[in-house]
Amino acid sequence: MPASLDHVGMEVSDFERSRSFYEAVLAPLELRVLMEPVPGVMGFGSDFPFFWISERGRDAVKGAHVAFRVRSREAVDAFHAAALAAGGTDNGEPGLREIYHPGYYGAFVLDPDGNNIEAVNHTF
Repeated sequence: MPASLDHVGMEVSDFERSRSFYEAVLAPLELRVLMEPVPGVMGFGSDFPFFWISERGRDAVKGAHVAFRVRSREAVDAFHAAALAAGGTDNGEPGLREIYHPGYYGAFVLDPDGNNIEAVNHTF
Protein backbone atom coordinates (compact mmCIF):
# COMPACT_ATOMS: atom_id res chain seq x y z
CA MET A 1 0.00 0.00 0.00
CA PRO A 2 1.37 3.45 -0.86
CA ALA A 3 1.89 6.01 1.89
CA SER A 4 -0.93 8.39 2.78
CA LEU A 5 -1.36 11.29 5.15
CA ASP A 6 -2.23 10.15 8.69
CA HIS A 7 -2.66 13.44 10.57
CA VAL A 8 -1.88 17.16 10.55
CA GLY A 9 -0.99 19.27 13.55
CA MET A 10 -0.83 23.03 13.87
CA GLU A 11 0.39 25.23 16.69
CA VAL A 12 -2.04 28.07 17.40
CA SER A 13 -1.49 31.44 19.08
CA ASP A 14 -4.64 31.35 21.24
CA PHE A 15 -5.91 27.85 22.02
CA GLU A 16 -9.39 28.78 23.25
CA ARG A 17 -10.03 31.10 20.29
CA SER A 18 -8.87 28.42 17.85
CA ARG A 19 -10.83 25.74 19.70
CA SER A 20 -14.06 27.75 19.31
CA PHE A 21 -13.29 28.49 15.66
CA TYR A 22 -12.52 24.90 14.68
CA GLU A 23 -15.39 23.37 16.66
CA ALA A 24 -17.79 25.64 14.72
CA VAL A 25 -16.10 25.29 11.33
CA LEU A 26 -15.62 21.53 11.38
CA ALA A 27 -19.09 20.65 12.72
CA PRO A 28 -20.77 20.98 9.26
CA LEU A 29 -18.12 18.56 7.97
CA GLU A 30 -19.15 16.02 10.64
CA LEU A 31 -15.84 16.39 12.47
CA ARG A 32 -15.67 16.85 16.23
CA VAL A 33 -13.20 16.79 19.10
CA LEU A 34 -12.22 13.18 19.70
CA MET A 35 -9.22 13.56 21.96
CA GLU A 36 -7.65 16.01 24.40
CA PRO A 37 -4.67 14.05 25.73
CA VAL A 38 -3.22 17.00 27.69
CA PRO A 39 -4.26 20.62 28.26
CA GLY A 40 -3.68 22.71 25.14
CA VAL A 41 -3.79 19.80 22.67
CA MET A 42 -6.89 18.69 20.79
CA GLY A 43 -7.59 16.25 17.95
CA PHE A 44 -10.60 16.45 15.59
CA GLY A 45 -12.03 13.69 13.42
CA SER A 46 -15.03 11.46 12.86
CA ASP A 47 -13.64 8.04 13.83
CA PHE A 48 -10.02 8.89 14.67
CA PRO A 49 -8.33 12.25 15.35
CA PHE A 50 -6.46 13.39 12.26
CA PHE A 51 -6.52 17.20 12.58
CA TRP A 52 -4.77 18.54 15.67
CA ILE A 53 -4.35 21.98 17.18
CA SER A 54 -2.07 22.77 20.09
CA GLU A 55 -0.66 25.61 22.11
CA ARG A 56 2.49 24.17 23.60
CA GLY A 57 4.91 27.10 23.72
CA ARG A 58 6.11 26.96 20.12
CA ASP A 59 5.45 29.57 17.46
CA ALA A 60 2.00 29.43 15.90
CA VAL A 61 1.75 28.09 12.36
CA LYS A 62 0.99 30.86 9.88
CA GLY A 63 0.39 30.57 6.16
CA ALA A 64 -0.43 26.85 6.04
CA HIS A 65 -3.08 25.48 3.67
CA VAL A 66 -5.25 22.61 4.90
CA ALA A 67 -8.05 21.22 2.71
CA PHE A 68 -10.86 18.98 3.97
CA ARG A 69 -12.45 16.77 1.29
CA VAL A 70 -16.23 16.69 1.83
CA ARG A 71 -19.14 14.70 0.40
CA SER A 72 -21.23 17.51 -1.08
CA ARG A 73 -21.25 21.06 -2.32
CA GLU A 74 -23.77 21.82 0.42
CA ALA A 75 -21.13 20.85 2.99
CA VAL A 76 -18.68 23.27 1.34
CA ASP A 77 -21.29 26.03 1.59
CA ALA A 78 -22.07 25.18 5.24
CA PHE A 79 -18.36 25.16 6.11
CA HIS A 80 -17.88 28.61 4.59
CA ALA A 81 -20.91 30.09 6.35
CA ALA A 82 -19.88 28.57 9.70
CA ALA A 83 -16.33 29.88 9.33
CA LEU A 84 -17.48 33.43 8.64
CA ALA A 85 -19.94 33.27 11.57
CA ALA A 86 -17.08 32.05 13.81
CA GLY A 87 -14.87 35.01 12.91
CA GLY A 88 -12.95 33.58 9.98
CA THR A 89 -11.97 35.74 7.03
CA ASP A 90 -13.27 34.94 3.55
CA ASN A 91 -10.42 33.84 1.28
CA GLY A 92 -12.55 32.50 -1.58
CA GLU A 93 -16.30 32.04 -1.52
CA PRO A 94 -17.85 28.69 -2.45
CA GLY A 95 -17.70 27.95 -6.13
CA LEU A 96 -16.21 25.97 -8.97
CA ARG A 97 -12.45 26.17 -9.44
CA GLU A 98 -12.19 24.76 -12.95
CA ILE A 99 -8.51 25.65 -13.10
CA TYR A 100 -7.97 22.45 -11.07
CA HIS A 101 -10.62 20.35 -12.83
CA PRO A 102 -14.24 20.91 -13.98
CA GLY A 103 -15.82 19.37 -10.84
CA TYR A 104 -13.62 21.09 -8.21
CA TYR A 105 -15.98 22.98 -5.87
CA GLY A 106 -14.31 24.64 -2.91
CA ALA A 107 -14.35 27.47 -0.41
CA PHE A 108 -11.48 29.06 1.48
CA VAL A 109 -11.27 30.91 4.80
CA LEU A 110 -8.45 32.23 6.94
CA ASP A 111 -8.39 30.93 10.50
CA PRO A 112 -7.51 33.17 13.49
CA ASP A 113 -3.79 32.71 12.78
CA GLY A 114 -4.05 33.40 9.03
CA ASN A 115 -3.96 29.81 7.79
CA ASN A 116 -5.89 29.03 4.60
CA ILE A 117 -8.51 26.42 5.49
CA GLU A 118 -10.50 24.87 2.64
CA ALA A 119 -13.44 22.56 2.16
CA VAL A 120 -13.55 20.90 -1.26
CA ASN A 121 -15.90 18.58 -3.09
CA HIS A 122 -14.75 16.73 -6.19
CA THR A 123 -17.13 15.49 -8.86
CA PHE A 124 -15.64 13.73 -11.86
